[in-house]
Parts: sequence; structure tokens; C-alpha cells
Amino acid sequence: MPAMNIIQALNSAMDVLLERDPDVVIFGEDAGYFGGVFKATDKLQDKYGLDRVFDTPINEAAIAGMAVGMAAKGLKPIAEIQFADYIFPAIDQIVSEMSRIRYRSAGQFTAGCVVRAPWGGGIRGGQTHSMSPEAFFTHVPGLQVVVPSNPYDAKGLLIAALESGDPVIFFEPKRIYNGPFDGVPDTPLKSWAKHAKGEVPEGHYTVELGKAEVVREGEACTVLAYGTLVHVAQAAAEASGIDAEIIDLKTLAPYDIETIAQSVNKTGRVVVAQEAPRTSGFAAELAAQIQEECFYALEAPIFRLTGWDIPYPHAHEWAYFPTRDRFARAMKTVTEA
Repeated sequence: MPAMNIIQALNSAMDVLLERDPDVVIFGEDAGYFGGVFKATDKLQDKYGLDRVFDTPINEAAIAGMAVGMAAKGLKPIAEIQFADYIFPAIDQIVSEMSRIRYRSAGQFTAGCVVRAPWGGGIRGGQTHSMSPEAFFTHVPGLQVVVPSNPYDAKGLLIAALESGDPVIFFEPKRIYNGPFDGVPDTPLKSWAKHAKGEVPEGHYTVELGKAEVVREGEACTVLAYGTLVHVAQAAAEASGIDAEIIDLKTLAPYDIETIAQSVNKTGRVVVAQEAPRTSGFAAELAAQIQEECFYALEAPIFRLTGWDIPYPHAHEWAYFPTRDRFARAMKTVTEA
């Protein structure tokens, strides 16, 4: 199997989908001729033509609305939002139309589509290119929300998302798009290098939606993470020597409470992590569900490791971002409580 980074794996997934099914279409701002600002759709227009892979105006509401209409008529669209920060002009189409069309039509119409968006911080993108808005969409019935952390999962989850027949918001951790991200303080390069690039099958395969994975077994505490923070958590466990069990959630809606509960019932101590601001974030949902499911197994308060309740900063990004050292301190706090 060839070694791929996440961008290459996503490109391979879309290539496979376009080749297998003539109803698959891909579109977004610069997604056609230019191949996307991060090159995720590179050369797909050359291979499949302007009718299958094409550019759109700078209009996120139109992009999402077009995806809903196409899906309702039987096409299988993959719509790209250039950055997750710019998904909000499309939120009415996503929340009021895309997520509800199956329910509202009693199953006569569906919106089987994927909305892709580069997501998260760590690239010095400032407040308009660094957001992690996953909590907005996990709150919406009818949507599935996916955040891969490695190339193998990125490809398999994207294929599974489009083939699921329901709308999926697919957030892609751009900090590790091309492998380890260099040149930033506290970057665990060696640990990232093991995970941010890897072997990926060239053909069709899927990774199950709604299923988490224990990526590091341990006894001292459970760490729940997704996207980039999976690798930061692994680096923290290695650097600190704490015997942490780390779970890559992969799918946030629906999330895999069975795998989470099994781990928490074993360790009794939990760190839940997110890049997004603290208040009302997805980590709070995880903490509440763990308290309901595993209350009598808990040996310490659940620790939420998050960003801060401020706009994403440019000059002090690494005082905001959950770093390896912040993870290590969180693990130490719960294991010593």
C-alpha cells in the first residue's frame, strides 16, 4: 500500500467515489480547476470533467443549498467549504433543510451528501481560519459529524460518509493535512510523524461511522480526543510516562458511548479534549454522558481540556491551543486526584 498524508488520502477517496458512481459530483470554491486551496481535489476535474468536478461562486449558502437539491434528486454531492470558519452562511441550508428533509418528507426525499471543510487551528491562521465549530452541528438531529485523525481513517470515513445516504459534516484537521506540522513551539514532531502519514489502500474500503478506536491502551486514565488532538495526547502520554488510554472518537455524531464507557469503567479517571472554546463545547456533552453512564466508576472529577472562551488568537496561538504540556498536566491532575 502506498504511504499517503491526509490530503492524498482524501483525494484518493474522492477519486474512488467518482470512478465507481456516475452520480457523484464534487464542487466548491476553487475545488475544480485549481484543485482546492489545500489540493484535496487536485486533478479530479482533469480526470472526470467539468460536469463532475467544478467551481462555485463564493457563496456558502448556495453551495449547501445546491448539495441539498442535488441529493434530493438522486445525485451524491460532496460539497467543499473552503474553511470551517466560513460554514456559517450555509447554516440555514444545513440545519433547516439538509438535516430535516428525510423527516419532513416522511422519507420521500433524502439529502445523502457530504459537506467537507478544513477544520481547526495550529497553522497560524488567526480568527477566521482556525475555528473548530463541530459543537454547532452535533446539536442538530439528522446530521452526522466526522473528524478523522489519520490518512487511513480519512479515506475510509469519507467513502462511508457518502455511501451512508444521510448528510455528513466532514471536518478535516488541516494542521496535519500534509503530515507533521513543523516550526511551532511544543510540537511533538516524532510522535506525529508516526500517525499523520501512513499506508492507505488505493481502492475502495470504508471505516465504520459511529465507531471509536482505542489507539493507546492504558490503566491510569482515559483520554477522549479527535482530529489533531489525538496525536498531541499520544505525545503527552509518551513524554510524561503516564499510562493513559487514548480513544480516537472519529465520529462525534453519533459518538461511540460503548467504547468510551468500557474504558472509563476500567480507568475511573477521564480527560476530555477539544480545540474549541470551553463553554458549551463538545467536551461538555462527553462529560455529561460519562457522568450518566459511568458515575459509580469515577474516581476523580472529569477534566475538560479545551481552548479558551475568546476568539481564536493569532499572536498567542500556542497559549490557546491544547498542547502536549497541557495534556500532560491534565493527565497528572486526574491521576493524582
